[in-house]
Amino acid sequence: MTITDLCQLMLVAGAAAYLQTLTGFAFGLVMMGAVAILGLTSLADAAIIVGILSVVNSIHILIRGWRDVAWHEFWLVVGPSLAATIVGYAMLESVAASNLAVLQLILGLVIIAAAAQLVSKPQPLNIRSSASRFIVAGAAGGLLGGLFATAGPPLVYLFYRQPMAITSIRVTLVLVFAVGILFRTTLVVATGGFPFVAVLWSLLAVPVILAATEIAHRWPPAMSPKFFRRLTFGLLLASGLSLSLKALI
Repeated sequence: MTITDLCQLMLVAGAAAYLQTLTGFAFGLVMMGAVAILGLTSLADAAIIVGILSVVNSIHILIRGWRDVAWHEFWLVVGPSLAATIVGYAMLESVAASNLAVLQLILGLVIIAAAAQLVSKPQPLNIRSSASRFIVAGAAGGLLGGLFATAGPPLVYLFYRQPMAITSIRVTLVLVFAVGILFRTTLVVATGGFPFVAVLWSLLAVPVILAATEIAHRWPPAMSPKFFRRLTFGLLLASGLSLSLKALI
């Protein structure tokens, strides 16, 4: 990775952290989409970088909000999520070695689906979903987490429909994602595919993420959260379409 690439990586990381702080969503997908489009590194390495930076972001959130974790729902999803992470990571290793275009197309479609989810308004439920729905969502999220270190879409959709406090939903999701990413990183190390130079790139981006998060907290722009959700939607949609077309052409 050249100095120019590294600067682009840090700018993307800062923008993703800033948008997530304002919208509560999409750090990993913004990062993965931008890294893939700019060609800064391979998708496998990008997933590791996104994972490390996501953990940093998660720790920052959990230090303040761990008491709000919904432990019952957490335990329902985390087991299936970790099991499916193994399958997703095995798929990444297999597909990346044989057909990069397929991997880019899958990532593009996932990002487009997440973009649509961001602006949709699912009807909140009057009672909590059954345990089986949490298990299925955990497995689906784990599969995406194993592939791209971005387990968000199915879990976000399910949790935000629950009759739960928003703070509890956000913190619980953050913890699920952090555990999943740590588990995925362990898999990468265990299989001998861990590029330690990615750790250096990630560490260099950490100060940018912390600064962007702090700026968003202290000096939020004089614009509505709805505007920033639309902005994030536009970024995700553009990157998803770009990746999908790139894979098909």
